[in-house]
Amino acid sequence: MNRHRSTFLLTVCLLLSIAPYGGETLAQTVLTGRVTDQKGQPLPGANVFLRGTYDGGNTDSTGAFRFKTQRKDTATAVVSYIGYEPFSRKITIGQPGPLTFRLTEAANELNTVVITAGSFEASDEKRMTMLKPIDIVTTAGAGADITAVMNLLPGAQRVGEQEGLFVRGGSNAEAKVIIDGMIVQNPFFSSLPDLQSRGRFQPFMFKGTSFSTGGYSAQYGQAMSSVLLLNTTDLGNNNGFSLGLNLVSANVSYDRATERSSISATGYYGNLKALFALVPQNVEWLREPVFTGSSLTYRFKPSKTGMLKVYGMYSDSRLGMYVRDPRMATETNPQGRVSFNQLNRNAFMTSTYTDSWADGKWLLNAGLSSSYDTDDTRFDVMDFGRSSARQQGRLVLTRLLRNNHSILFGTEASAITLRNTVTGTSYKLQDNYGAVFVESQTYLSRKFALQSGIRVEYASVINRANVAPRLSLAYKTGLYSQISAAYGQFYQTPDYRYLYLNKMLDFERADHLILNYQIIKNQRTFRVEAYYKNYAQLVREFTGETGTPGRQFDANPFRFPWGQTNNTGSGYAQGFDVFWRDQKSVKGLDYWITYSYVDSKRLFQNYVVSATPTFISNHNMSFIAKRWFEKITTNVGLTYTVSSGRPYYNPNRPETPGEFLGDRTPVVNNLSFTASHLTNIKKNMVILYATVDNILNTRNVFTYRYTPDGQTRYAVGPQAFRSFFLGGIVMLNRKAKVNVNEL
Repeated sequence: MNRHRSTFLLTVCLLLSIAPYGGETLAQTVLTGRVTDQKGQPLPGANVFLRGTYDGGNTDSTGAFRFKTQRKDTATAVVSYIGYEPFSRKITIGQPGPLTFRLTEAANELNTVVITAGSFEASDEKRMTMLKPIDIVTTAGAGADITAVMNLLPGAQRVGEQEGLFVRGGSNAEAKVIIDGMIVQNPFFSSLPDLQSRGRFQPFMFKGTSFSTGGYSAQYGQAMSSVLLLNTTDLGNNNGFSLGLNLVSANVSYDRATERSSISATGYYGNLKALFALVPQNVEWLREPVFTGSSLTYRFKPSKTGMLKVYGMYSDSRLGMYVRDPRMATETNPQGRVSFNQLNRNAFMTSTYTDSWADGKWLLNAGLSSSYDTDDTRFDVMDFGRSSARQQGRLVLTRLLRNNHSILFGTEASAITLRNTVTGTSYKLQDNYGAVFVESQTYLSRKFALQSGIRVEYASVINRANVAPRLSLAYKTGLYSQISAAYGQFYQTPDYRYLYLNKMLDFERADHLILNYQIIKNQRTFRVEAYYKNYAQLVREFTGETGTPGRQFDANPFRFPWGQTNNTGSGYAQGFDVFWRDQKSVKGLDYWITYSYVDSKRLFQNYVVSATPTFISNHNMSFIAKRWFEKITTNVGLTYTVSSGRPYYNPNRPETPGEFLGDRTPVVNNLSFTASHLTNIKKNMVILYATVDNILNTRNVFTYRYTPDGQTRYAVGPQAFRSFFLGGIVMLNRKAKVNVNEL
């Protein structure tokens, strides 16, 4: 019985093995064809198969394939190849002739063009990465101030006696700071006479930074020259306390992170009296600056795609100093020495929510923000107090289409309230600002990208609207290189100082035209960009005589525009920028070199003829170098900057073309050093740091001022010619780490 059973099983096995073979011979169809790219070049090793079957094969060195199938009538052929978009097509089995499939190269960092004209990115998500947060805190001479580092990039002007960003012939009023899409009303600490103020925000708050020197997206407005876009970090990954102590302040921070949320809190107190006792000052202080503040950040991930961020901060500062005002010069007070006292309070809160749905095809970005800032300012015995408040809402929807195409729709609205007191007279202004915008990005090929948009704005304070078109394009010239171009119109509501007395003014306008070439290869970046800006509808002041017979120009930096104003001003700015960065040639060494040239003239404010503005230096150059020493866990950096002289007003010259603002200050140069050392105390990470600004103790002059009679000139320079700074941070978390590869 066992023998019969064995014979039966053997027979069944033979039948099962023979039957399919015989059926295949009788019923299979041979499919042949070829797989190429869009240029017709063969793709060897591509995988070709019929969906829902095991029938298929790979292409040979000529891109040809051949396999058999039992399918009849129709089937769906699927083709895949590394680096190319998957392809599928319905075919008819048995159709005469070979099949041909053309694949499209998939988007990646090397083969896809990106829009770069007018923009420096600092996000790891972008191929045109230039700077990261770690670059900002390790750059000598910048004091870990975001805006100070931006001033070391091409296109920016270094103006030592004023705060803000001066970009490509634009004043500091023409640049805006934006956090997560929301305009920051007061991004800098309060203005002080002839002194530069720091930015309010810390670099490690942000995961990405985009410094646009012109031609920026239709998503943003109210900035004729530049926008600095800051994107806050997502969920944190640290837990515990950290303590910071330096020559001017002490702070404590707490971080707590879970899988879906994180919270960060910081409190600080500062007093500059000790530092000023060690560092000789060019300022006579009545009361050294004292400041306190706190911040709180909360992040929550309600779903796989959603992210809620809430950030709030509060700070206040007090100081007193003597300033020089030429108008106040007398026989008993020849220097025009006047007391200046200020108490500042600032609060800012922003909340944003981002999400996506439909497999990431729809993106949502919504936000609300509120800010309030007040300065209780006394100039001698006169009240010059001021305050500002802004509430803003913003909503942006983006639709991602096939082949990297996208289109976004957005709107934003702000309610702005300003108050200003001038010698006891109070002024108040209310402005309701709204905008809608549409922008699309289209890839005509992997080598050619086009971004077009339009922005419509309305400002109630002047009861006017504008329509601003924007256009950017880029073409990939090689595997690592590309050229970009941008054009756009940019409008801005006039300085609110003018609107207190004249609400009939129109928007000011600037037209940008930019051409850019960039190559990034082997951790080296070379970039050159040329530009032309045309200014129109600029506000002009007509001051009349200012004390000197025949004089129309008022050089007083503290003046209030009492005279008539209109929009008859105009101007231009043109030039080019060069950027080179090398992180490869010398192990551990990272350096970059920038050079900017700008030629600019304007007829605006109370200028009597067209002239180069006083904040313009035609030539700006910087050299930044950093080196990480592994054996001693220390990072050192050097920064050298040089700027040509700037125009200043000489009342002894005629107010005629070529003579007005025809004098120039000396060249300004600065060599700074920074070092940071990583160590441990009882397994807690400690970071010690030291900086020296203006090592060579150069007696830099930023501008000159004259007494009303024009006989006496005095120089305006830095707060201190040479200074130093020491401090440390202790992270009370044994798991805290610093990525030394970024140092």
